[in-house]
Amino acid sequence: MSSLRHYRALLFTPAALACAWPTSIFAATTEDEQVWVNLTAMGPVSGDLIYFAEIQPRVGNGASQVDQTILRGAVGWKLSPSLSVYQGYGHIMQPSQGGRDVNEERSFQQINWTIGTPWRGELSSRTRLEQRWRSDGNGTGWRLREMLRYEKPLKQGNDAVNALVYAEGFAALNSTDWGQKAGFDQVRSFAGAEIKLMGKSTAELGYLNQYIDQGNGARRMNHVASITLFFRR
Repeated sequence: MSSLRHYRALLFTPAALACAWPTSIFAATTEDEQVWVNLTAMGPVSGDLIYFAEIQPRVGNGASQVDQTILRGAVGWKLSPSLSVYQGYGHIMQPSQGGRDVNEERSFQQINWTIGTPWRGELSSRTRLEQRWRSDGNGTGWRLREMLRYEKPLKQGNDAVNALVYAEGFAALNSTDWGQKAGFDQVRSFAGAEIKLMGKSTAELGYLNQYIDQGNGARRMNHVASITLFFRR
């Protein structure tokens, strides 16, 4: 009987309980400090025909080197003052340290919708469906992205400086041999300010948290100083 009691005690030790959980629960989350700069030009082409074009270098590894550069543009149609649709294309360059660079091509469809003005601010949505191809594998990766954004003037009746928050979720719709896994991909959360510049142009400055599910229990969290300039005409 004493040996049986000893065996039962061992079963309920913290170490034994920990071993009973999947190892992915205890997988480490890697973290990095980064700086993202986004320069975007946007405006009308003719009538309700509109466009945007952007360049976005991202500096990682403790904000010491460029690890990704995005070139992206789209043409769209303004269906109403609050609703626009776009078709776009992006080229993403990822320099490799000691290996071959990886390039990604993306086609995407996008819907921008100004939902309303709750709490004396503005609530908007951006929905984007992407088709992704990478130079290090075959197959088309389909991914859905949904952003909710809210901005509110810090001083009533004056939009010179707005408080700004947004969150964007990413879901992969299929798996590919180059690494995309179907399911939850990542989420980005931002808090900062929108500052009015000359004309209709604005700057957005703040902190962005990027949480990525890398698969097999691996996770990554990037702490990003985000700087975005919108040149509107």
